[in-house]
Parts: sequence; structure tokens; C-alpha cells
Amino acid sequence: MSIAKTFHHIPLSVLDLAPVNEGSNPSESFQHSVQLAKHVETLGFNRYWLAEHHNMPGIASSATSVLIGHIAEKTSHIRVGAGGIMLPNHATLVIAEQFGTLESLYPDRIDLGLGRAPGTDQATAYALRRTLNMRVEDFPMQVNELQDYFSKEPVSRVKAVPGQGLDIPIWLLGSSDFSARLAAQKGLPFSFASHFAPAYTIPALQLYREQFKPSEQLPKPHAMVGLNVIAADTDEKAQYIASSLQQQFLNLRRGQPTKLQPPIENIEAHFSAFELQAIEQTLNPTTTIIGNKEKVKQGLEHFLTKTEADEMIISSQIFHLEDRLRSFEIISELMDETSDGTS
Repeated sequence: MSIAKTFHHIPLSVLDLAPVNEGSNPSESFQHSVQLAKHVETLGFNRYWLAEHHNMPGIASSATSVLIGHIAEKTSHIRVGAGGIMLPNHATLVIAEQFGTLESLYPDRIDLGLGRAPGTDQATAYALRRTLNMRVEDFPMQVNELQDYFSKEPVSRVKAVPGQGLDIPIWLLGSSDFSARLAAQKGLPFSFASHFAPAYTIPALQLYREQFKPSEQLPKPHAMVGLNVIAADTDEKAQYIASSLQQQFLNLRRGQPTKLQPPIENIEAHFSAFELQAIEQTLNPTTTIIGNKEKVKQGLEHFLTKTEADEMIISSQIFHLEDRLRSFEIISELMDETSDGTS
């Protein structure tokens, strides 16, 4: 099978961090998310996932399940879900009820991706949990609890209403080998955060596939990889608008998270050589693809060949909405070209 046809058969999805732009607010961010979700649904993307983060001025998706419901209401058929819910922050019953409610409102459209990191700093994690009893080491137990709440005949005396007996796909998300092992052991689909942990991607996928045990949910391994993709009509335009992502990454690394900054010319003049090296390591060209349509096509094909992924999910931290919409249009044009057998 040719790379082009393989590329066509790989579902492409969207990871939205609901960015809050400098000079803007979460209300406008949510309006932009709705516009993007409607846009990519029309373009043929498979899933639209939102990520849980807290105490981050540039990310508005902290109440993730509420925003999932809003996006699902404004769209008609694209799958909408969490990429992901940081389970140690929550009582599992609450998540079961929230996603049972979402699945009841929007049947066969809801995905529940689970992560074990807090998605925030330690002080905020304490504020979320109100107790220090729950640890990330308890994550496997929490996943078991959640699966029980969704089962037809739960063991627990406490029932999730709604939630019990509903078929809500559970994914495990990871940026290391821990969730890869757990997803394999439990026979669950696995999504790896290669867009910010590129060095661990291949080892984690290999571990997942080698140790996978079939389950009722999944007969064979199913792996999705994350990518940053910033596409524009010219390489120069793509590099320019990518500077917003680079600024966000470096401000986070400095411990000074900010709203998403507008793009800047000549990013080398704004950061030290050490910081620019950090960009190159974490936002490397394999998993952060920046360029025109041909360059993006080559990047996606190369990463697909390298990972043999079953799906790809794309994050595009772009300041101007029109540039963000255009970036996904360019990616969808690649999908259309490969389906036609053209290149």
C-alpha cells in the first residue's frame, strides 16, 4: 500500500487548547472554538478534543466537560471528547456522571481520554483536590473505578446515573511509558503526546503494541499520535505565525505562562541561544510541522511512516482565527488529494 493511500486511511483529528489571545478573553476563545469545530467538521476531520488545564492564562478549557457539551451542541456529527480529563483531579463518580450525561445528550459522539498528570502546578492541584490523599500513583485504580461505573452490572453499590451501561470509548493518554503499559494491559486505545514529548514516542508505541492484551473494547492495539501543525500558503507565512506557539512554549518554560501572543518577526532576537535550543528539542521538525502544503504533506507522511499510527491528532496554536482556519483547510486539501490518488 502506498504512503499516500495509507495517509488517506488515517483519520485526522483536532486537539483544541481553547487559546486565549493577548487582548482577548475566554468568551471570545469559546466563540473561536465553535467556529473551528464547525469548520473542521465540514472539512472531514474525525474528532475534536479539548484538553484540561488549570491556572493557565492562555488556555480556557479548564471546565472541559462543559466545553465538550457546548461544542457537541454546535456541531452535528464530529466526535467530541477530552484529550484529556486529568483523572487525579477528580472523583471518578463525577466524571462518570458528566460523561454519562454528555453521551446521553449526544449519543455515539463522545470520547473520554484520560491523563494522570494534574495539568497544572502543584498549588493548583491541591486547590482542585482539596485533599492530599489522591496521588497520580492511584491512576490505575481510578480507571478501574470509572470502567465499573460505565459497566452494565457495576460492582460498586454507588451507580452513575447517567453513565451505567453506556458505551463511552475510554482512551489513555500519555507522554511516557506508564500509560502505554496501562493501556496495553487494559486493552484500551492509546494516544501519545508526541507534540511535546517527541523523544519518547517510538519507545512508548512499541511498548504498547508489544504488551497489548485484547479487551471487550478493543481487539487489537490502536494508537493515535499528537502533532503540532502550522500550515500556510507560504513557508514564510507559516514560520511567522508559528512564533506564537514558540513564544507560548518559552514563556511556559520560564515559569511565566501568558495569553497566546501575536506572531513576531525574527524570533531569534527575542530569546537566548539556550532558549532557542530548547525550542528545537521540544518543538522539533518531526512532531512540529511548519510550512506550506507540500512541506506539511512530507512531514505528515514521514511521521506516519515512522510511527505506523492508526490516527493523528493535530494541535495548531495560531493567534489569528483566519490563519488557524486556513491551516486546517490546507491539511484537509491533503486529505482530499490522497483520496483522489493525486499528489
